[in-house]
Amino acid sequence: MNFSKLRVALDGPSGAGKSTVAKAVAAKTGLIYVDTGSLYRTVGLYMAQHGIDAYDTEKIIAALPKVDIKLTYEDGQQCVSLCGEQVGDKIRTEQASYYASAVSKIPEVRAFLFEMQRSLAREGGCIMDGRDIGTVIMPDAEIKVFMTATAEERARRRHKEQREKGIEVSFEEVLESIIARDKQDSEREAAPLKPADDAIEFVNDGYTVETSADYIIGLMKEYLGAKV
Repeated sequence: MNFSKLRVALDGPSGAGKSTVAKAVAAKTGLIYVDTGSLYRTVGLYMAQHGIDAYDTEKIIAALPKVDIKLTYEDGQQCVSLCGEQVGDKIRTEQASYYASAVSKIPEVRAFLFEMQRSLAREGGCIMDGRDIGTVIMPDAEIKVFMTATAEERARRRHKEQREKGIEVSFEEVLESIIARDKQDSEREAAPLKPADDAIEFVNDGYTVETSADYIIGLMKEYLGAKV
């Protein structure tokens, strides 16, 4: 099947495996993968590097004009640079996750990144993951999935990922961070975390990356089949 024109919105809470699954779907279907969460993490990284408190809204807004984010694609993978330097795994720490949740609550930050995300969506042929893709960024996406798992399952996955990267953190710390992030994301005024009305909810406890990706690809095939 030809997936090249499909736009897939993949939303869900922190630790649901959205980025990993989206990458797998992109690799199997030829879609471009857009990791929107990395953009908020990168804004957060800038603030952390410059000693700005995660909840000092006034200073964060004032610093935005200095935040230079560029997206490039290498071998089909999204690469993010901040002020000319690749961010790499610097945006995958618990601190980056904390900052990302904080800055994403600020309307001015969301507006700052909004057009960058929308322009990628207009090009089509992409799978974009985040927390408001189906509701705000790409509301007319052909496929919308809200992927989630229990907090304990998500913490287990994140803890394993962090340990594999050599980051020493306890399971309890990761679980606490996940629960706090869920609360922040669902209660924020600007684009709170929630499924789009027409999204398919996918609880992937017990699923592997491979089987999760296959589930989403199955939805894509069903859509194209219905359009033939």
